[in-house]
Amino acid sequence: MTAESGTRTGHGEDASPDSPRTPELVLCAVDEPLATAWSAVVSGLDGPVRVHRGSVLDVVAQAVVSPANSYGWMRGGIDAVYARAFPGIEQSVRSAVLASYGGELPVGEAVVAPTGEPEPAWLISAPTMREPAERLPADTVHPYLAARAVFLQWCQGKLEEGPVRDAVRTIAMPGLGTGVGGVEPATCARQVAAAWREVFGQNGHSR
Repeated sequence: MTAESGTRTGHGEDASPDSPRTPELVLCAVDEPLATAWSAVVSGLDGPVRVHRGSVLDVVAQAVVSPANSYGWMRGGIDAVYARAFPGIEQSVRSAVLASYGGELPVGEAVVAPTGEPEPAWLISAPTMREPAERLPADTVHPYLAARAVFLQWCQGKLEEGPVRDAVRTIAMPGLGTGVGGVEPATCARQVAAAWREVFGQNGHSR
């Protein structure tokens, strides 16, 4: 029950006629600098995007985003929170990475794994770094690449049950690379916003 990266599937042509044009995106922050950065970009985005001050696990969503490493290890930061909340999720992610990418998921790609819970039922793993606990350079574009992979996965990915976009109406996203990666909150927010515009366009319509 996994989905390959959106860049390796079709363009959502199998989605039902009732599928939304975009997901609802909930940008989550447990600290004020990230919440402020999210708020600064939301006003410039078209589509259902909002900020949640609090844990990503407090959001009613069908999918949460894991800004993991390329090997699917989930031992620190928000990934450790997911591992405690969803027993077995690390193995599910690593199995998906092995099946689709031979064991290393490149930055800029994403996989979907089941959480084993009714909600959120899915975790979208989109690495922001190759190695666990890797410090990212100041000029990194990895938050953009990870966010773009998440959005393309929603548009184009497929599950055994059908298109990802039919199963996932709301995505809860924490900061991407803002923990051990050391990415400044404003940098992360700007890059996520750029990825949203790239995939969904200025009017919030998937391309």
